[in-house]
Amino acid sequence: MSKRKPSGQPGRATIRDVAARAGVSVATVSRVLSSNYHVSEELRGRVMTAVRELDYVTNAHARSLSGTGRNIVGILLDDMTGAAFAHVARGVEEEASARGWLSMVCATNSDPERELELVNLMRQQGAAAVFLLGGTYDLDEYRLRMARFARSLDAAGSRLVLCGRPPLDDDVPATVIEYDNERGAYAMTGHLLSSGHRRILIMPGPEGFTTAEGRLAGYRQALAEHGVPFDPELVMRPTFVDTVGRHAIRKALQDGLRFTAVFCATDIVAAGVLDGLREAGLSVPEDVSVVGFDDIPLASYLWPPLTTVHVPYEEMGRVAMRLVADPRRDAAEHHVVMGTHLVVRRSVLPVRRPDGPA
Repeated sequence: MSKRKPSGQPGRATIRDVAARAGVSVATVSRVLSSNYHVSEELRGRVMTAVRELDYVTNAHARSLSGTGRNIVGILLDDMTGAAFAHVARGVEEEASARGWLSMVCATNSDPERELELVNLMRQQGAAAVFLLGGTYDLDEYRLRMARFARSLDAAGSRLVLCGRPPLDDDVPATVIEYDNERGAYAMTGHLLSSGHRRILIMPGPEGFTTAEGRLAGYRQALAEHGVPFDPELVMRPTFVDTVGRHAIRKALQDGLRFTAVFCATDIVAAGVLDGLREAGLSVPEDVSVVGFDDIPLASYLWPPLTTVHVPYEEMGRVAMRLVADPRRDAAEHHVVMGTHLVVRRSVLPVRRPDGPA
């Protein structure tokens, strides 16, 4: 349930609400929160319990921002230098700027705890919306805490926005903009299978990460429908950076792993794989086919130009911001799944040696 003030009116709880709940004066609450005056532990405990129960946020800067007439949006992404979700951030920021809204951008560094802390900080700053960009680790405690923040934001007239990740739960008030991650991986795997590849090495990303698990699921579904057995040895779990892709392909070759194609979770990983294959004296696509996912601008400039899955990242950001800015939209419109499609370039050829170059 959404947090409400004792008066029954929705919105952010006030210091008077906290005082009433704790059975103390407003001055006492102020002293406890400022920590400038000595109060008994019993009294402090009563006040802090009321603060937690009412989800009270005290922040002078937030109050000053609210008086400026400018809406603030928080944009949280894994890595500010990441090529894919930087485009989502640009879509959000440009749509926000067109409306005279301000954007604050922070990096989470793939740390669920830091992400939760930043969402709470944005909430305290009175943000009109908080955008979480990209996948996450699907942890029960994380989901519970993020759901609480979503309800708190909603009660204050704000919004949690999930871009590129699945919803939390059906009853959690959040705007969700996904792309068809699993279907994109399914289509790409089918493209490789139709070219005769059966030993397809996949690098989906870290275990338990929502984006990675979706891509692995699409890969497995395509194999099953083509009657190709799933081989767990053909799954490698590097993170989403080029250097790790380079090290992973070196290890695969050193271990004698046999494959004719490599399906990389991102175009950045694919760039590292291309480099590692060149170091090993192998040609792409003559010896090994390589494909990616995202279709960032770099993909068309790699050599060979990379066959990949196009994700409409910038449009995702724009659509998400439009939904937040238009509160009249029906609740059903706040869960959107955008399509993906294959972009076929020159990094795939029909298989020549069924067992691969190893």
